[in-house]
Amino acid sequence: MRTTFDFAPLSRSTIGFDHLADLVDSTLRQASEDHYPPYNIERTSEDHYRISVAVAGFGADDIAVTAEQNALTIEGRTPEEAAGEYLYRGIAARPFRRVFNLADYVQVKEASFRDGLLIVDLVREVPEAMKPRRIQIGSGASPASQIEQKKAA
Repeated sequence: MRTTFDFAPLSRSTIGFDHLADLVDSTLRQASEDHYPPYNIERTSEDHYRISVAVAGFGADDIAVTAEQNALTIEGRTPEEAAGEYLYRGIAARPFRRVFNLADYVQVKEASFRDGLLIVDLVREVPEAMKPRRIQIGSGASPASQIEQKKAA
């Protein structure tokens, strides 16, 4: 089922969110695609996140984690196996590529591999200049006249 959304009403009251419609559209498109490998996304604190990807059958050297501006890409590829005869192969070790869209100022802190899980820790670090700050309200006099008043006093 394909649903389209009309974002025109939002464009009347928002500025700079043009990419939002593209992001929602690409997410809806990915929802019908392959769900391999399974993963969890959790918030560990207000500005810290963790992605855990179940990568059974892969080693740390078989996985590549790439951070770009607003995207985190995790790719896995197993090396060619030695000749062997499987009677049943239930552990999927097929190649995969998973892309996570990151919000502004979200950075990859570290990646680790343990117990068959790839764990990627993320942190949102908003620059000091971008944080809200309180603006002092002046008395209405221009800055030049305030300087002259201070000199006269």
